[in-house]
Amino acid sequence: MVERIAHDHPTVETRSATIERRGRTTRPEIRIAGDLDEEPGSLIRLVLDGREYRAPIEERDDGTPVIRHAAETPRLARNRSAGENALVEWVEASGLEIGRSVEFDIVEPGYRYGLRKPGERATYESGRPEDSLSSIAENLDG
Repeated sequence: MVERIAHDHPTVETRSATIERRGRTTRPEIRIAGDLDEEPGSLIRLVLDGREYRAPIEERDDGTPVIRHAAETPRLARNRSAGENALVEWVEASGLEIGRSVEFDIVEPGYRYGLRKPGERATYESGRPEDSLSSIAENLDG
């Protein structure tokens, strides 16, 4: 069953993250403090301003988990050249700059996460779709 929970709910862990420049480019990446239970390359559900996207977890050379891309579907998240990068749009629309901190909410480890500006409130859906429906959707997105 899907339930709505606030970012400050006792089951949501909030970590600090930083918007950094990706290499020598002007593109942003979100560097997350601490380890995640996600393998590099795995897709997560990432909520930006109440809208859910898919984002691959990547890793810097030093092992720091980063998010560099968010897309509408799993297929678009895996193929960066095929669609818009919602993460870049979110950073620009939020008025955040390179070097700024953001809040990284772990809503459901291994499944749903959220990004928000410091001090901003967020509400997330909690719960996963039924396994049979989830596997059907993944096969369609694939």
